[in-house]
Amino acid sequence: MSSKPEQKETHQANGAVLPIVPVDCLTGSDRGQLVEPSDFLGPDGDGVEVVVLESRANAKGVREEDALLENGSQSNESDDTSTDRGPEPASPLKETSFSIGLQVLFPFLLAGFGTVAAGMVLDIVQHWDVFKYVTEVFILVPALLGLKGNLEMTLASRLSTAANIGQMDTPKELWRMITGNMALIQVQATVVGFLASIAAVIFGWIPDGHFSIDHAVLLCASSVATAFIASLVLGMIMIGVIIGSRKMGINPDNVATPIAASLGDLITLALLSGISWGLYKELESKAYVNPLVCAFFIALLPIWIIIAKKNAATREVLYSGWEPVIIAMAISSVGGLILDRTVSDPNFAGMAVFTPVINGVGGNLVAVQASRISTYLHMSGMPGESSETAPRKCPSPCSTFFSSDVNSRSARVLFLLVVPGHLVFLYTISSMQGGHTTLTLIFIVFYMTAALLQVLILLYIADWMVHWMWGRDLDPDNFSIPYLTALGDLIGTGLLALSFHILWLIGDRDSDVGD
Repeated sequence: MSSKPEQKETHQANGAVLPIVPVDCLTGSDRGQLVEPSDFLGPDGDGVEVVVLESRANAKGVREEDALLENGSQSNESDDTSTDRGPEPASPLKETSFSIGLQVLFPFLLAGFGTVAAGMVLDIVQHWDVFKYVTEVFILVPALLGLKGNLEMTLASRLSTAANIGQMDTPKELWRMITGNMALIQVQATVVGFLASIAAVIFGWIPDGHFSIDHAVLLCASSVATAFIASLVLGMIMIGVIIGSRKMGINPDNVATPIAASLGDLITLALLSGISWGLYKELESKAYVNPLVCAFFIALLPIWIIIAKKNAATREVLYSGWEPVIIAMAISSVGGLILDRTVSDPNFAGMAVFTPVINGVGGNLVAVQASRISTYLHMSGMPGESSETAPRKCPSPCSTFFSSDVNSRSARVLFLLVVPGHLVFLYTISSMQGGHTTLTLIFIVFYMTAALLQVLILLYIADWMVHWMWGRDLDPDNFSIPYLTALGDLIGTGLLALSFHILWLIGDRDSDVGD
């Protein structure tokens, strides 16, 4: 036997790879984890005693898989049956529709009230001078709120998967995941915030043909500063939520993404309004302030890039994770253009308070579903691998919403939360006298139709997109949520604007649309 023993072969147990090493090389602590020895022949024909080590990460993966998979027998069996496994740990109760709904309900309502607060803020600040005279700021609203969703929800999904498969169990692993991911989202927030301001300038300039360099720099400074500060605050909250949920025995996939949005919209919109208002005031006497703000945050980019590159978990995303967030930003900016053109019309000023609500609720629900499907797939292997959970190239609506598997069950639960959730949020807005619209029956019918159609489309797209990305060797945790939340912004804003236009055309005077 050589002095440097090599790994001889691997066995699979419940989807995890277990090393087989010579018994001579084991420490005393490792010998305590032996499952059962087997005899293999060495290269010279002599018998070599080897053992199977059952790793702690595998045990956690087994427990989480049993909690997520509807049928525990779906786990992969070992190809080599000559080695007996030790007794498996007791499995927790499998997730039912009630347990899924119970875990999602509180974070969903909390996130919804956050979007209601954001809508109330937007309803107030739309009358500020900076929003009146630099209307391109409206284009930044869905783009930056969507960016918050893209980065923080992707971070939540990525860390939830890492926690569920045992990659954040030791303090060293935890610290490495925190520093790498925080640096990564600061890089993405700064770059995408800068690109969002350019998109706002272009979308504002093309229809009117008017361009102001002072306004362009103001948009750039406001967007970059807002994206950077909001991502820093929300990222820290997100990490605390995931660590806390794991310690409480709650699946982070069910609670992390909604809580990421509970204060996200409010914080982001408040920062955008306050920063843009302050910088707008400085234009008259201190025009150099805006360029300095831009330069300061952009100058910090090399620091965050170096930190993110040192972490193997974020290095790949740093190189390959730009396409989804940039395309998502462009999609959200189109939604912002719709909002700008609609809210700027006095007849539709009441739409401002409802836009963050319908967009936030749709984005939160589809992010939960995407995160759950991604974790479900990670339990069976690595992206691109073929298994029993192989990607469906074109799932039917029946398989998405009416099949017996756990992901279809969660889709039904999330869809059923739409109407009661929005009724609570609409009542809250009405009781706080927000907006310029009285809640009549016809208005509620149109609003609910738009909200249900939005979530129905998003959940179906999520089922197709996550599996499609998995089949193309792309990690859905990093790529799917930005597209889905951006589509939620675009679909939600478009359907809401259409509803307001129809209500105005049919003359729903009782709802006071536009008063």
